[in-house]
Amino acid sequence: MAEDHNRIHSHEPTWHPEIALARWAAEHLSETERARSTLYTSGEHCPMCAAAHAWAGLGRIVYVSSAEQFAGWCSEWGLPPSPVKPLSINEVAPEIEVEGPVPELAEQIRELHRLYFGIEDSGKP
Repeated sequence: MAEDHNRIHSHEPTWHPEIALARWAAEHLSETERARSTLYTSGEHCPMCAAAHAWAGLGRIVYVSSAEQFAGWCSEWGLPPSPVKPLSINEVAPEIEVEGPVPELAEQIRELHRLYFGIEDSGKP
């Protein structure tokens, strides 16, 4: 129905695709359609996005890598920690149906993040 991508470095830090999709859904879908929807994403929602998802009344979330995995990779690479604690979606929005992580795809997502951050294979930026 709709798709988006991360633009936090081209606009501003809260410009997450999950929020853009929650806004889109609130404007274009009925309450029933939102509740029946499934959002697919490479990474688990941050707390801000999980809250937006819940407030918009969206349905199931399927993600590949968890917030905990991402925080661990960033720490391993010596990147600064997030200003927000890496809570799971259900810690923020307990009623949302969640599927993830997907272990067999996590290494591919890790590699995409490594390349995005310009981390050498040795683990050093």
